[in-house]
Amino acid sequence: MTAAADDSGLPRVKLDYMPALLVPALMLLAAPLIGSTSTWATLTVAGLAMGMMIFIIASGLTLVFGLMDVLNFGHGAFISIGAYLALIVVVPLAPWLAADSLGLNIAGLLLAIVVAMAGSGALGYAFERVLIMPVYGQHLKQILITMGGLIVAEQMIHVVWGAQQRAMPLPTAFRGALTFGDIAVEKYRLVAVCVGLVVFGAMFLVLNRTKIGLLIRAGVENGEMVEALGYRIRRLFVGVFVTGSALAGLGGVMWAFYRETLTANIGGEVMIMVFIVIIIGGLGSVGGCFLGALLVALTANYTAFLAPKVALGSNILLMVLVLMWRPMGLYPVAKR
Repeated sequence: MTAAADDSGLPRVKLDYMPALLVPALMLLAAPLIGSTSTWATLTVAGLAMGMMIFIIASGLTLVFGLMDVLNFGHGAFISIGAYLALIVVVPLAPWLAADSLGLNIAGLLLAIVVAMAGSGALGYAFERVLIMPVYGQHLKQILITMGGLIVAEQMIHVVWGAQQRAMPLPTAFRGALTFGDIAVEKYRLVAVCVGLVVFGAMFLVLNRTKIGLLIRAGVENGEMVEALGYRIRRLFVGVFVTGSALAGLGGVMWAFYRETLTANIGGEVMIMVFIVIIIGGLGSVGGCFLGALLVALTANYTAFLAPKVALGSNILLMVLVLMWRPMGLYPVAKR
């Protein structure tokens, strides 16, 4: 028994804290550059809120990449469909959302989220059965077919809801900002942070404290071995894909309320950022995806304030720097 083994004879897993320190380090580095404490706090909370929404969208996709080895470039379709399904609920429940009642506002928002997640999850099931299943292991075909699925979904949105921009007003209770001295923090950004933390906590518990999570993590490492042990990995694939699609729908709702406007290409607008987050975090890693989303959003916010001309390329530069340090991402899981 080596010094690295515990009393049970199992080797201890060394915890890697270095990537987790990047987020607070970035915050501390930006503080003296920005100067004003109130401005720094506002930018930081806005970045955290954006990062949480990006994480919600990207978390399902990173599992699909890691477990199923599927290059799903049509993930943006689930974001858009989820947002528009929420709009179906928001329009008739407009009096609830406009009422000066926190209870009615929350009830309307939760109902919109449930409908969006159920609808995008059902679409994900059909998408996987019809388009993805015939092309497992064929990456070029996956890219072509899923991109085609994204284009078809956007055109169907134009047919059903029209091509014009739609309003997605925030519930009354989530408008405005909370003030802490000279610091003003928008209420909805705090809501986004809370929702993101709940999703991350739920995924962490499922992946690390349940049998389903054990099978998912084992499938990421060695899907053939899981199949040999008698578990039907294909069913697990479908469940992961549906869950990822439902999370994309949730992210679409949060992002639409964040922008307060809705267009058919709302999903395509964030997909580049989502892929950057997944690459930075490491394929199949929920923790890496979480850190990557926060780093991307905070970097974008800080650079937009300090050097607006650099903001557009800041995320690419961040990805290059991370990959130069860790070529497989912050917390790689899938060895592909």
